[in-house]
Amino acid sequence: MKKAILTASAAAFALAASAGYAAARDQIQVAGSSTVLPYAKIVAEQFGETFSKFKTPVVESGGSGAGIKEFCKGVGENTIDIANSSRPIKKDEVKSCQDAGVKDIQEVKIGYDGIVFATDVKGPDWALTPEDVYKALAAKVVVDGKLVENPNTKWNQVNPKLPDWDIAAYIPGEKHGTREVFEEKLLIAGCKKLGGVEAGKAGGLDDKAAEAACSVRKDGKAVDIDGDYTETLARIDSNKTGVGVFGLAFYENNADKLKVATVSGITPSTETIAKGEYPVSRPLFFYVKKAHLGVVPGLKEYVDFFLADQMVGPEGPLAEYGLVAAPEAERKAQREAFDAGKSL
Repeated sequence: MKKAILTASAAAFALAASAGYAAARDQIQVAGSSTVLPYAKIVAEQFGETFSKFKTPVVESGGSGAGIKEFCKGVGENTIDIANSSRPIKKDEVKSCQDAGVKDIQEVKIGYDGIVFATDVKGPDWALTPEDVYKALAAKVVVDGKLVENPNTKWNQVNPKLPDWDIAAYIPGEKHGTREVFEEKLLIAGCKKLGGVEAGKAGGLDDKAAEAACSVRKDGKAVDIDGDYTETLARIDSNKTGVGVFGLAFYENNADKLKVATVSGITPSTETIAKGEYPVSRPLFFYVKKAHLGVVPGLKEYVDFFLADQMVGPEGPLAEYGLVAAPEAERKAQREAFDAGKSL
C-alpha cells in the first residue's frame, strides 16, 4: 500500500499514538447508515472475538449523510475512522472532507440490498408500481397535463386495486441514504413515467426545478423517520394501516410482523436482487479514512476481515442476515483495490 499522506493533525495523531497517549482511542469508531449498521455490528463482534489484541469496534448509526458528515470533520483521534453508507459519497461531501484535511478516502463496496414497502402482517396483499408511489406520496401530481397539489388522501384513489386506507407512509428522513434511493428509483421514476417532469417544464420550470416538483409531500401523509427501522416498525405497530419503507434485510428479519409489497410485479428477495430483477436495489458501502490506517490499532485488519469471503461471501453471516453478496470477481476487486491503497 502506498504511504498515506498525513495532514499536520494526522501526524500529531500518529505521534500521540506512538507515545501511548491514544490509549483512549485504541478502538475503531464507525458511524453512518442504519442499513449497513447490522452488517457492521456482526463484523465488529466477530472481529473482536477473532483478534484478541484489538478491541471490538464501536459501531453507531445516524444515517449515511450524518455519518459522512462526521467522517469529514477532520483527521485525528476525535474523528471517526469509517463512515457506513447506503449510497455513494457525493462530490460535495468529498470536497468537504478535503477542506477539513481528509485528503485520502478509500471506498469499499460490501454488497447489495433492496428497499421494500411493508405493512402489518395481518393486512392485505400489496402490489405497487413507481407510478403508484408517485401519485400517493409526491407533493404535486399531474392532472390534465398540469402539476397540481396532490389531492389523493387514500390509497385506492391512487390505484383502485389498493386498499381503502388513508395514506400514511413512514419513510426514511433526509439524512438517510435510503431516502435518496427511494426518491430516485420510485418517486422520480414514477413522476417521469406519468409526465410530471414534462408538465413542470411546460409550466416554465427548468430541469432541476421540474424534477424537484416530484419531491415528497409535506402535508403529513408522508412522515419522515429520522431514527432507524425499529422506529418505522413501531409506527406500523401503532397504526395497522400504515406503510413503511425498509431495507430488505430488516424486513426479512421481521417477516413475522410485516407483509412485503411487490414492486412492478417483483417480490423483493436476495434472489431477485442478485439477478437484477427487483427494481429498487442499491449497493452498500463504507468509507475508510486512509490517514488513520496504521495509526488506529486494527483498522486495516478490520477492513480486511470485513472483505473476506467468510464475511461478505454468499455463505457468510452477512448473507445469512440478508446482504446480497456481490459477484466473486467484484469481491476480489474490492480487496485488491483496498490493498493497493486506491483512493477516491
